[in-house]
Amino acid sequence: MPETAPKGLTRLAFGGDYNPEQWPESVWHEDVRLMREAGVTMVSVGIFSWALLEPSPGAYEFGWLDRLLDLLHEHGIRADLGTPTVAPPAWFYRAHPEALPMAADGTRYEFGSRGAICHSNPHYREAAAAITTRLAKRYADHPALALWHVHNEYGVPVSACYCESCAAHFRRWLAAAYGTVDAVNEAWGTAFWGQRYADFDQINPPRVTPTVGNPAQALDYKRFADATMRENFVTERDILHHLSPGIPVTTNFMTALSQCDSVDYWAWGREVDLVTNDHYLITDGRRTHVNLGMAADLTRSVAGGAPWLLLEHSTSGINWQPRNPAKAPGEMARNSLAHVGRGSDGALFFQWRQSRRGAEKFHSAMLPHAGTDSRVWREVVELGASVSTLASIQGTRTVADVAVLWDWHSWWAQNLQWRPSEDHDPRERADAFYEALYDRHLTVDFAHPEADLSAYPLVVVPALYLMTEAAGRNLKEYVENGGTLVVSYFSGIVDEHDAVHDGPYPGPLRDVLGLTVEEFSPLLPGDQVRVTGPEGSELTADVWTEFVVPRGADTVWTYADGLTAGHPAITRHRLGEGIAWYVSTRLGSDGLDALMGWAAEDARIAPRADLPRDVEVVRRTGESGTYLFAINHTSSDAKVPLEAHGTELLTGERAAGRLAVPAGAVRVVRLDG
Repeated sequence: MPETAPKGLTRLAFGGDYNPEQWPESVWHEDVRLMREAGVTMVSVGIFSWALLEPSPGAYEFGWLDRLLDLLHEHGIRADLGTPTVAPPAWFYRAHPEALPMAADGTRYEFGSRGAICHSNPHYREAAAAITTRLAKRYADHPALALWHVHNEYGVPVSACYCESCAAHFRRWLAAAYGTVDAVNEAWGTAFWGQRYADFDQINPPRVTPTVGNPAQALDYKRFADATMRENFVTERDILHHLSPGIPVTTNFMTALSQCDSVDYWAWGREVDLVTNDHYLITDGRRTHVNLGMAADLTRSVAGGAPWLLLEHSTSGINWQPRNPAKAPGEMARNSLAHVGRGSDGALFFQWRQSRRGAEKFHSAMLPHAGTDSRVWREVVELGASVSTLASIQGTRTVADVAVLWDWHSWWAQNLQWRPSEDHDPRERADAFYEALYDRHLTVDFAHPEADLSAYPLVVVPALYLMTEAAGRNLKEYVENGGTLVVSYFSGIVDEHDAVHDGPYPGPLRDVLGLTVEEFSPLLPGDQVRVTGPEGSELTADVWTEFVVPRGADTVWTYADGLTAGHPAITRHRLGEGIAWYVSTRLGSDGLDALMGWAAEDARIAPRADLPRDVEVVRRTGESGTYLFAINHTSSDAKVPLEAHGTELLTGERAAGRLAVPAGAVRVVRLDG
């Protein structure tokens, strides 16, 4: 089995992307001196260096990288060494302009950015394999090498190309997946609008058409584009495994639903030796620390619960959103340690030294333009010391309370055109349900709909438009065996080919929910409905309503007005030893909190009312002990109850009873016993 932890790293990883090629070599020695001062243990290098490593076809210049890796090793800093295949050189595109990706409307992208790649292009594949082979042969035994880093952020900014190379590759992919063109016709429902194909050669990518194209074809093309990128990763990974055994291979994911929507990370998580992730706060007015927690939980889940690694986040402001505020004092440490609490074995940044030129010169860095006499630098040094004190946490696992089901294929399918309402956003529902669980201080694992769910007392389905029959059977078995299930509207509607399940909605969920849905009735913008419940209680909802017919389920809340007035809005169904809830409308935060309260009570999850809002508490456990992370995102001091005595690792103080967590601070307690 390949190694999964960075080789030679005996502490948590701390550092960032290092791009010394942007600076004269005289600066490198100052950099490594300051890295030691900051407590840096690992840096990522070479990710965008193809043009420097191979300045002309077949002519290689490795001297500068030799000197860099030797310098890092001399100062005890490990290297996450990139294969630079995300940024082919200008000479490559001059020789092979067809390797530039083509948009669905026929526009050919130009050289001059990053990630401008047709992943089906044979010349790109050959060149990427060649530079990877050269790097592996040269550096396989270098003492600084800790981790191989293939490519960079697959799927961003381009995942799908629509050129003739991709058309031919797509046909081969379909032939392998379906066997015959008749099977493709059946899966895609090509009898509709006379789209039937007589031969694979008649099939093209879903390019721009006069009106909406075939949704099943579009869905398969998303799968194909993702699989094609993954083929290229696996090719590079296998070269590295063969030539550099004992060094784990990764590529940096972007699991946050706010950052990448074109990659099936369940599939990718099975291909890397170590799951790594990049995360950046989305400054859209939301509680950014909740999105951070969600991304970290999703990354850990993609890793199968094993420790993962945060390869990029920011010390302060970024530069690619419409507005990019600086982080408040202490926020960088809270962000970093929140990722660690939720399973990361370290915290690294983009980047070490802030760039003077290029598109990201206003993106914050560990060493900012302001230099060492700056707030950011002082916080970096302080954080490095804090991370160093947490070495014993390495390898432990985060403990989860509940599961949320998520499937990228369902997200792709639901976001295709001509759905009942463009206001129903699966990402919004995932965010909203996660936030409701977060506010009840429940740590979340994400799970694939067909995964084993038996370990979780509560499973939540915020948006699962596409659901296989196997997933439906899985959820029914889960509830029958004593689990508590919560399902939101417009779930269980279509199969893996975007075909509506036979019979009434919600297809494979009918039996477990004990109901059918006769008709959807989305609301117009600005419209709301009231739903009434026990003892005259009332909630408001918007965006979506349904005509629900109970077939064994009990009606708990009822629509009080609107077209669906008098029909069930929220139902509860006892099946076997468990209970399944269904909510057929879009509840706001108050309604979701009430719903999660009822479901948690059914699941026998004790309330945690003694924890203040926005004070985050998570646990990691393993052979070295159990660690409680308490992260105070508020402007007021807080108290967190401890179930056992322990030692607070950041201050060295003993802790018992109620742990004091100052405003904006983090405390990490190693519990006794």
